[in-house]
Amino acid sequence: MHACCNDDCLCIQFAGCSPDAENFILPVDEFHFGGLYFEAECGSLLSHALHEIKAGDTVLIKPNICATWPQESGAVTDPFVCKVIADIVRERGAKPIIGESSAIGFDTEEAIRLNGYDKLREDGYEVVDLKDKGLETVKVPIPQGKSMKEVILPKIVVDADAIIDVPKMKTHDQTIATLGLKNLKGYMPDTYKRKFHHSIGVFQGCADLCLIAKPAFSVVDGILAMEGLGPVMGQPVEMGLIIAGKDLVAVDAVTVAVMGHEPMDDGCVRAAVDTGIGIADLKKIEVVGETIDNVRRRFKLAEEALAEVAFPEDFQILMDERTCTGCKLTVMEVFMDVEKQNKLGEAAGMTIIAGKMDKLPDIDKSKMLLVGACTAKFRKEGVFVEGCPPNNRDVCAGLAELDLDVDSGVARVDTLEE
Repeated sequence: MHACCNDDCLCIQFAGCSPDAENFILPVDEFHFGGLYFEAECGSLLSHALHEIKAGDTVLIKPNICATWPQESGAVTDPFVCKVIADIVRERGAKPIIGESSAIGFDTEEAIRLNGYDKLREDGYEVVDLKDKGLETVKVPIPQGKSMKEVILPKIVVDADAIIDVPKMKTHDQTIATLGLKNLKGYMPDTYKRKFHHSIGVFQGCADLCLIAKPAFSVVDGILAMEGLGPVMGQPVEMGLIIAGKDLVAVDAVTVAVMGHEPMDDGCVRAAVDTGIGIADLKKIEVVGETIDNVRRRFKLAEEALAEVAFPEDFQILMDERTCTGCKLTVMEVFMDVEKQNKLGEAAGMTIIAGKMDKLPDIDKSKMLLVGACTAKFRKEGVFVEGCPPNNRDVCAGLAELDLDVDSGVARVDTLEE
């Protein structure tokens, strides 16, 4: 072990440095999916760092497969990263299980297929859809939780001897980034994901989850990252990095810093620090090898990317932290379609509302679109699109009732072609 490696520090180790450090950032110099360089260099460092895994352990590997967007988008953890980790787990005589549940409104099995995780299955790796209704679930108490005192989780998560978190490096429309802490939300069934948005609170909810199911190790896939309208509508960024360590909070903090932002400005990091889960003070996180500055690249935030969209001045989208990911992504995808088809001007005067709202603002209700089940109590006052969440086609049909005709799916195709 490197002399600085203790519970209060995070070592960041680069290729060419001693493999004794337990935490590191590794540049993947030859950028491509599933590169041999990555397997050789990162595999050897990870193998040393994961030395605490024992024969007979069951290890849950938790990637971010949040949506049915392919690898080229930068939205989803590369399956090859999970393969390398699973191989290390197997080498230690333990059993790896790759498990994920996609965001509300997305089919996990479809996302698994689209992103190559089905090929891991074909090669004998266990890949589990945590939304599978056949999975046994258990109620887990969180006596020290600030925002929730219990949660329902798949038994496969609770029974794991160790959890390895494998998030993607990308921005998020509710905070700066979605990394290891935010990735924990994928443990839960959709009913609890909705509660995170409606009543529990996403940031503190993720911190509370750490109290009962904290990963033993976090490996951030920053090979192909995402900036702008994350978590899925942003632009891919070739960073060529793997960032990993034992302290989930410290790994998130360092990753936010690499993305060019202050760690404590991120909602999940701040809540985790306040809950006493880990450290985020970069002055207390020792960096070994290269410095953060040498790999730092400022990521455009979601709010900055949204401000670049030429919406009419009298147009507004009303969503807040209580709006779930499903409705939020549906609305954003549809309006990216509107932009791609050069029809934003036709949205003048419209108000789009998604998520829980206690009362309607003083607006022209003849041009109001209510999206999703949370707005159902106002359904008689505007055009209502049912669903939890509704699909894109239904939102487009609602816009058509407001005399804005738009084809669904154009932005997604164009984004991937770019």
